[in-house]
Amino acid sequence: MPEPSHRRRLLVLAICCMSLFIVGMDNTIVNVALPSIGRQWGASMSDLQWTVDAYTVVLASLLILSGSTGDRLGRRRTFQTGLVLFVLGSLACSLAPGLGALVAFRALQAIGGSMLNPVALSIITNVFPNPRERAQAIGVWGGVIGISMGLGPVIGGLLTESVTWRAIFWINVPIGVAAIVLTALFVPESRAPRGRRPDPVGQLLMIVMLLSLTYAIIEAPRSGVGWLSVQTWSLFAVVALAMAGFVWYEPRRTDPLIDLRFFRSASFTGATLVAVCAFVASGGLLFVSTVYLQLSRGLSPLRAGLFIVPEALMIAVLAPISGRLVATRGARLPMSVAGLAMAFSALLLTGWTEHTSYAYLLITFVIFGAAFGLVNAPLTNAAVAGMPRSQGGVAAAVASTSRQVGASLGVAIAGSLINSRLRGPMTVGLASASRPVWWLIVGCGLAIFVIALLTTGAWARRTAARAADLFEHDSERAAAVHAIR
Repeated sequence: MPEPSHRRRLLVLAICCMSLFIVGMDNTIVNVALPSIGRQWGASMSDLQWTVDAYTVVLASLLILSGSTGDRLGRRRTFQTGLVLFVLGSLACSLAPGLGALVAFRALQAIGGSMLNPVALSIITNVFPNPRERAQAIGVWGGVIGISMGLGPVIGGLLTESVTWRAIFWINVPIGVAAIVLTALFVPESRAPRGRRPDPVGQLLMIVMLLSLTYAIIEAPRSGVGWLSVQTWSLFAVVALAMAGFVWYEPRRTDPLIDLRFFRSASFTGATLVAVCAFVASGGLLFVSTVYLQLSRGLSPLRAGLFIVPEALMIAVLAPISGRLVATRGARLPMSVAGLAMAFSALLLTGWTEHTSYAYLLITFVIFGAAFGLVNAPLTNAAVAGMPRSQGGVAAAVASTSRQVGASLGVAIAGSLINSRLRGPMTVGLASASRPVWWLIVGCGLAIFVIALLTTGAWARRTAARAADLFEHDSERAAAVHAIR
């Protein structure tokens, strides 16, 4: 099949970005609507956490499976299936009769969402084989996150105020349907030269590990449970056993869920760790700030959503610039600057109260948005750069999984820290109870800075090349066996 024209490649990039747009907007819309959902059903902080984490945990658990499924069965086909499930899940969420049903339907959304971003990123990787063009395309991809985050809170706040919180899920339907049609018309089908077989044992261990960890963190502060309870420590023991089983089992499979040889690349390992840190910070900040602005400061959903817009605009502006910096200067500069800026923004928030000026809050959100806009493109590019195109789906899926694991942990840890310190209603003590969250984000920013220094540069590129050679040799051996047969 001939390489698509430059114009066709840009069209494919735009179509793939539509999936990122609805997934990114869905996250910010839901966060803005959380106080309204909580008031309708009398939900606690833990209940609100599950409204977010039911989506992110399922998404993180299935992203790698979806990436390998796209490589095996066809990326366009998998992408379209994900769009259909995401649209159906959105409709179901809008009709949820109670909080339990909403959490379940959010999980259905996540099943569809798991087939969107990693597969779309794999499509982009294959459509843009030139490293410089690919880095720039990934920069545009990262900029769409800012656009979706900017529009999500405004649209979500407007719909929640003027219609109902249920309307926040309707917006996904027309965009999703348009993406389905355009994908059928313009996105070329692609798959890996050799399809990878499913890994049900590895998949089960992954689900048990992430779900048990999230459940333990969210539920530990509840009355009658506690961090030292048998339930909490039993769940942590399950996490440890599942992780040990995963590390022992995966190298023994011909087609593992995660090929642990990926982590022989310092660039890939660093990108994975940075993604977790960045999205722990982002998930925690978005969750706490939207609840704080509405419950502690009494802002309407729309006004609370408008507060997030400057942060999102910085992400939209700086993500493409970061992509160009990665293409010309490498990942170290934007990633290390992002880590320091993220730590500084959180440090400014450690002293916030119920009376902190709105201008001060806006400044901190803008700095955080700049940091997040700088970090997203280099971590994505570092994850897929140097890997053979045949492994694009799996590498992209691991990168996306690390994001969602971070987002899940960010919400879980932030809510847990607040619940452990909160005395009385959230409307009174939320600001002081949330201060440990900001110190957590300071730590995440400093960790990003250190990891960027350690896992970028000439040494990291050499380790990535050696890791890629391992997979190239596997492909050659598989081709030889196939020829003999």
